[in-house]
Amino acid sequence: MKAKLNVHKAKLDVHKTAASNLLLMTLGSILCGISINGILIPRGFVSGGVVGVSILLHYTLPFLSVAVIYFLLNVPLFMAGWFFVNHRFFLYSIVGAIIFTATVSLVQISVPVYDKLLAALLAGLIQGLGSGIILKSQGSAGGTDILSVILYNRFSVRLGTTILGFNTLVLAAAAFFFSLEDALYTMIYLYVATKVVDLVVTGLSQRKAVFIVSPVWEKISSRIMKEIGRGVTIMHGQGAYSEGEKRILYTVVTFQEISDLKVIVRNEDPSAFVVISDTAEVMGNRIGNQAHW
Repeated sequence: MKAKLNVHKAKLDVHKTAASNLLLMTLGSILCGISINGILIPRGFVSGGVVGVSILLHYTLPFLSVAVIYFLLNVPLFMAGWFFVNHRFFLYSIVGAIIFTATVSLVQISVPVYDKLLAALLAGLIQGLGSGIILKSQGSAGGTDILSVILYNRFSVRLGTTILGFNTLVLAAAAFFFSLEDALYTMIYLYVATKVVDLVVTGLSQRKAVFIVSPVWEKISSRIMKEIGRGVTIMHGQGAYSEGEKRILYTVVTFQEISDLKVIVRNEDPSAFVVISDTAEVMGNRIGNQAHW
């Protein structure tokens, strides 16, 4: 009986996960559709990556829709996702690309922003938020999302960095074949979008590495473990001037926990030497922040 309940619970969890992923991909695709059809195309902007190539081809061959071109260009990228990420990511990416294609075809909303600079900023916010929400699922909407995830998994290259680098090629083509001014506005839009993507995907899950040098290291270490619940590594050091032996505490905490750690250090030793730095990626069961792809 218990085994059947466990199997039933596992199935429910799978269905909930699938529903959550589909919801994220749909919501993100709707936002991307608003950005593309409501701002980019009406203002004559381009975009980055595969979407940008699709828009360029649409400007050249208006009878071909952006959605259809986008889906066809994704076929080789789907294969890369199959071989270099995982099969689950591949399947969710196909579903995500279908949802994205359908959404871009159906969402036809006019955004009443006519100043080109403001339009570029707003498009970047909406597109970045949409792309980030899609990447919060276990798949993607295809395009450069797949390439970004491959490079992130294999070389720890930040998602926004890959997107911005790939988009430079599209911008060069847009500047050559169309208006340099519109290409520059597009560059503003892309920069904002990539920053928002990084913020949505990894911003609040970023970990902080902390070094603490204090004579009351035992009290600080004990409070960090008890009150914050994080492990602490004690390293041996020596002062260059005093030549005295020192203990250096090293710990990794979440973005939300950093304020609690500062309170602990100030209470125990206001003159403690503390260094707090950002981390690109952390592996570990309790503190790791690796992406789920």
